[in-house]
Amino acid sequence: MLELRSLSPAALCDVLGREGIRRFYFVWDPEARRVVPSHSRLEPLARLLESDGRDFDRHEGIFCQVAPETGVLQAAFVHRTCRGQGAGGVRFWRYDTVEDYLRDGLRLARGMTHKNALAGLWWGGGKGVMARETGRAGDPAARRRIYEEYGDFMTALQGCYVTAEDVGTSVEDMAAVFSRTRFTTCIPPELGGSGNPSVPTARGVVRGMEAALEHLGLGTLAGKTVAVQGLGHVGEPLLGFLREKGVARVVASDVDPARAAVAGHFPDLDLEIRIVPRGDLSILAEPADIVAPCATGGILGPATIPTLRAAVVCGAANNQLEDPEQDDRRLQERGILYLPDFLVNRMGIVNCADEQYGFVDGDSRVEAHLGVEWENSIYNLSLTILEEARRTGQTPARVALDLAEERSFDLHPLWGHRGAAIIRSLVETERFLEG
Repeated sequence: MLELRSLSPAALCDVLGREGIRRFYFVWDPEARRVVPSHSRLEPLARLLESDGRDFDRHEGIFCQVAPETGVLQAAFVHRTCRGQGAGGVRFWRYDTVEDYLRDGLRLARGMTHKNALAGLWWGGGKGVMARETGRAGDPAARRRIYEEYGDFMTALQGCYVTAEDVGTSVEDMAAVFSRTRFTTCIPPELGGSGNPSVPTARGVVRGMEAALEHLGLGTLAGKTVAVQGLGHVGEPLLGFLREKGVARVVASDVDPARAAVAGHFPDLDLEIRIVPRGDLSILAEPADIVAPCATGGILGPATIPTLRAAVVCGAANNQLEDPEQDDRRLQERGILYLPDFLVNRMGIVNCADEQYGFVDGDSRVEAHLGVEWENSIYNLSLTILEEARRTGQTPARVALDLAEERSFDLHPLWGHRGAAIIRSLVETERFLEG
């Protein structure tokens, strides 16, 4: 088992190439209650998934390919499709090992199941992951071709997963995907799509912050100090919305020296930007009213939680807890109110959920998620979950997760469990492997 799981993604691609494997999959067989790989050579990884008690959650399918021209390792993780097609963005990131690559995809896909269910969307959970250190991923000239090949890959999956924009991917990249498949959202506006989902995501995170402060009796964001980790697609627009709410001070960090220029975009905001080395999590320990993780996940754990000096953690990053089964309790024991990411960062997926149905200026369906009229809005649902956590003694993350799990098994009112049927078809016909 250690042989494949500990390889780098690039080394795995080499192994697969020598054995003539370009596309492969792992699917969950509910009758046999086991993970079935497409190739016997991948049995060790199937058993790794099957024995995992933390990140693997009977995911319906994990489909992968080594892109034929660029050689990039590309995958689609499909968690649960009861509510509809698996939906979530494609992440273009670096991974040290195959196990790291698989675990990130598993967690992200499961998080999308919960996010879509809590948002009331008729979509299931899915996520795309591409390994940046494989093939020609480092060649800027090859970038469009990488995403075109990912689009071909999406078409081969026959719609069990619909992709979108995520970390490491841009709207321009989504145009390349769209040129090869219809199974995508976040298409550029000039091509009739909804574009970058990051700005609405930031708006939703602010609503979560406001609910947390209301629950704690701490008033509004006016006069508060917020520490923001990450000034990328979501972190930068978040600064603008915090300024509009009258925050007194923002301290932010990023690993990219170019992000220091963001300060010039907000001359009337008391803003300090720190450029830090990769892996530097010191911003989490900043004295603040709210800490907003808006970079990558797995940053709240035994090493960082004891250092927190904020009353609230509420940010846009996916999978912020290092161990979802333990770290929410650690935060609660420290008296820190944690709003789980899948509760407050829904607006990116909401922004593109109805993309195929056209656009309405000031769309009431979108604005309902950000308002106070609808009981399932971010603000109202956050308050409901926080009150239930207070009443029962559970953590907010556990209450939110239980509700998301319950909703995630509701069948799509028109199509039922069609995603599972598509996956069965892919396996039975072997069409995916032959493409």
